[in-house]
Amino acid sequence: MGLREPYPPIEPHESGMLAVGDGNEIYWEVCGNPDGKPVIFLHGGPGAGAGAFNRRFFDPDAYRIVLFDQRNCGRSLPHASDPEIDLSANTTGHLVADIELLREHLGIERWLVFGGSWGSTLALAYSQAHPERVTEIIVRGIYLVQPEDEPWCFDEGGASRLFPEAWEGFRDHIPEDERGDYMAAYARRLADPDPAVHVAAAQAWVRWEDTISFLLPQPEEDDDPRATVAIGRLENHYFGNDCFMDEGQLLRDMHHIRHLPGVIVNGRYDLPCPIDAAWALHQAWPGSELHVVPDAGHSSTEPGTLHHLIEATDRFRP
Repeated sequence: MGLREPYPPIEPHESGMLAVGDGNEIYWEVCGNPDGKPVIFLHGGPGAGAGAFNRRFFDPDAYRIVLFDQRNCGRSLPHASDPEIDLSANTTGHLVADIELLREHLGIERWLVFGGSWGSTLALAYSQAHPERVTEIIVRGIYLVQPEDEPWCFDEGGASRLFPEAWEGFRDHIPEDERGDYMAAYARRLADPDPAVHVAAAQAWVRWEDTISFLLPQPEEDDDPRATVAIGRLENHYFGNDCFMDEGQLLRDMHHIRHLPGVIVNGRYDLPCPIDAAWALHQAWPGSELHVVPDAGHSSTEPGTLHHLIEATDRFRP
């Protein structure tokens, strides 16, 4: 049997904006079968927003597919591309509460939770907070918010050693006397009201992250400055604050969900989310399945990773 392909493109049959407090509204949409099994897709970033391709992990005849843009990104308002927008009401706890509010708004009793990269973090945090609302969990590119994660991605001596030429672009955006703390140095530039400063900083940030997210180089695409700034600001906001979680919290609280069926998928050469996190999660979750994709990096669109994700959603169909 060959590798699984994504389902054909579909459009939402229902969408709207949901007020979640603190002056925030989140965009949501529902696709697929209105009477199907509910599934919630949690996008990465933080700040990437949900896209049309994300609908295609699921059989539209079997699933009621729910997607939403997390606070301050995508089509949600206000948008983090404006440096004047305060992000203090955007934390992991806020996002977990938003997911639960959306579930209630849509009249869903329980749903399958699906998330990749930062979405895997959020999927685990939500499921641990509301295990009675979860039927199964599928996570990809596991990020557990461990102390070693951010230095590996955003400091000298980690992934920078594998992509020295790309790292120069990220490093050289910061003056030499500020390189002792890249996270803080980028935070200052991303908050600068001058678009020439915050857009350039966001582009350097996202360009570095995109470079290390694929096993093989990908063609460069024209970026949307508005989306790029939102990603840069929100990632820096979360990663610079330990994602507003206790150290080791996700592994510590696995007892809340270890009874739930789960599938874990990780590329062997995933640089933003190295494979040891997926292994640690699998060890703490004896009933889970772990699929290590031998020829994949971080992206969900790499063929082997896509295959295992769709295979998992097919298996959990009603």
